[in-house]
Amino acid sequence: MTTLENRPRTALLVIDVQNDVVAAAYQRDTVVANIAALVDRARQEQVPVVWVRHSDDELVLGSGGWQIVPELVPAEGEAIVEKLFRDSFEATTLEAELAGLGAGRLVVCGSQTDFCVRSTLHGALARGYDALLVSDAHTTEDLTAWGAPAPAQVIAHTNMYWSTQRAPGRTAGTAETKTVDFAAAS
Repeated sequence: MTTLENRPRTALLVIDVQNDVVAAAYQRDTVVANIAALVDRARQEQVPVVWVRHSDDELVLGSGGWQIVPELVPAEGEAIVEKLFRDSFEATTLEAELAGLGAGRLVVCGSQTDFCVRSTLHGALARGYDALLVSDAHTTEDLTAWGAPAPAQVIAHTNMYWSTQRAPGRTAGTAETKTVDFAAAS
């Protein structure tokens, strides 16, 4: 249902599951295991997996903290998109990668819920993609000291509002890891 022409495929988008990004993340091990299950299923079903990796002054390009967590290993030939901004589309190769794959529907997981995951979801929908958030495969750290809600509330709120998000000619929504259907139209 995407508004992008000639984009019938689905891609799994794994955002910023890097050592320092998820080091103190809420339910880190469970979320990483769910993402690993999604990656395995996507590969089995020949659904492209696209990895996104953030860098900035605190997350130094090439450092150990910048690396994707050891539980998740990109396969040879899978795209790795480097980014500097929260929206994974902003000043990156993501759009070109997805166009080359013929992907107009994204299944999104990763970290951090309240920053890069949310920004990328909105960026995808605004650019014409259908965007499904995997409700139990995204996480964030505890930012309550800066006035944010507790991580469980951030995740629940994001799942709630993304479950009813819509745009003309595009769909959004949520699904649990075990119910994600890579073949379904959004």
